[in-house]
Amino acid sequence: MLSHLTLQDFAVVSRAELAFGPGMTVVSGETGAGKSLLVDALMWLTGARADAGIVRHGAERAELAAEFRLDDAPAALAWLRENELDDGDGCQLRRVIRADGGSRAWINGRPATLGQLSELGGMLVEIHGQHEHQALLDRGQQLALLDAFGQHAGLLAEVRDLARRWAALDRELGELARAGDVGERIAWLQHQVEELATENLDAADLAELAAAHRRQANAAGLLQGCQAALARLAGDEGLSVQRLLHQTRGDLQRLAADEPRLAEVLGLLESAGIQLAEAAAGLERLHDDLDLDPERLRRLEERLARLHELARKHRVPLDALAARRDALQEELDGLSGAGERAAKLGRELDALARDWQAAASRLGQSRAAAAARLGQSVAALMSELGMGGGVFTVALEPLDTTRPAPQGAERCEFLVSANPGQPPRALRKVASGGELARISLAIEVAALGLDAVPTMVFDEVDTGIGGAVAEVVGQKLRALGAERQVLCVTHLPQVAAQGHHHYRVSKAVEADATHSQVEALDAKARVEELARMLGGVEITKEVRANARQMLSRAQES
Repeated sequence: MLSHLTLQDFAVVSRAELAFGPGMTVVSGETGAGKSLLVDALMWLTGARADAGIVRHGAERAELAAEFRLDDAPAALAWLRENELDDGDGCQLRRVIRADGGSRAWINGRPATLGQLSELGGMLVEIHGQHEHQALLDRGQQLALLDAFGQHAGLLAEVRDLARRWAALDRELGELARAGDVGERIAWLQHQVEELATENLDAADLAELAAAHRRQANAAGLLQGCQAALARLAGDEGLSVQRLLHQTRGDLQRLAADEPRLAEVLGLLESAGIQLAEAAAGLERLHDDLDLDPERLRRLEERLARLHELARKHRVPLDALAARRDALQEELDGLSGAGERAAKLGRELDALARDWQAAASRLGQSRAAAAARLGQSVAALMSELGMGGGVFTVALEPLDTTRPAPQGAERCEFLVSANPGQPPRALRKVASGGELARISLAIEVAALGLDAVPTMVFDEVDTGIGGAVAEVVGQKLRALGAERQVLCVTHLPQVAAQGHHHYRVSKAVEADATHSQVEALDAKARVEELARMLGGVEITKEVRANARQMLSRAQES
């Protein structure tokens, strides 16, 4: 329940602090005084997008704050705890809107997003605007109202989930169908994979192939080079390197007795001799392994040519052929199972369609029962609102579609007859604005209080009515105030008199600036305000007496 509302530099309000209690609170004032600003403030506090135009002229920012008690809002309290924004059993919403259009929001002193404000606000406040009846002309809104009246949230969620799952599988099946004849693609892929599979495309094998080709292509030069090196080491062209090294080492050994430091040199020469011997042995083995084999060279060149041709064909580097082969194999595996997948999808779609039909049938039966109850309730209220003999029915029509629809298997149309003897017609075709306002109000009153939102706000929903009908509307709102906190902005004295509490918004010009003030009215001030709403330019004692009687009669009920 809303307990406090604070406005600062908001439109024409410099500062206002309002306290609210249970029951019905009415807000009245002259036209243009800013009665609906309180409603606007609650809208911005519950997630409406910022508008720099609401900042009072000359101010840097507008500040709005609302405090709620949560003993009647368990869903909101649970949400706060889940989001770690709770602070005891109360809740404070605060929003600052700057003159440059920027804004910030807080929930219980912690920064919050507009999405969070909107989600939480929907559990705290429900706002009905003065043009609410226009939304009721939309058939989608009519179906949503019927579902709210019938409390179909669970059934509707099941139907929507089944329709969503069916649509997802249907899209997947459509994508398989749009792929066309996959048989040709499968045959092509099989040929490409088989062609690539005949070659060893591992990186190590490709590296060895390239090295073997280089060896064969340069075998003659390698043989000649190895032979020349071996000849020099073996001394075919004179003293061998090893013999010279041996002689040098022998000469230095004879001198080492006179110079001990030669021992290190002798050690190095001995190591060099060992390495020369190993080098010669390695050259001999390499020479023996080398073979001028023109046939092997031809085979190596043919294989390299095939590989390079494959690389050009698939437009990838040689070392990427293995990855290309794997990708083609993966696609082939996927397409090979396309037929089985399509068959499986078909079976799953049939099963979901049957489940949806069963769920939609349960929803439709509940809708039919709710439609009958709503029709009876609204017709009774129409009679109380001065439309005796009027008829209201909710017609359900099957949807013309072969696809599971998220909203169920039917749509609805509100049909009304405002006068006895006339056949019911679609609500959207009712010509009289006054009749439409009263019928819409009857529908709203019949459907009110079905959710757990503790605070309901009505912004001049009584437009277009007056007299005894206005008094009935006030009585209905007052009765609703016994179950919910009701905040009602009105211009009708018959409605204002029904309030448990009363605020008046007035406008004044000070220092060339317009200011709106909000003040709580006591019993005497309420009589004066009702007299102003009843009377004209001059308020007579008779008008005051009428106002006093109206207030007394309303408060006794």
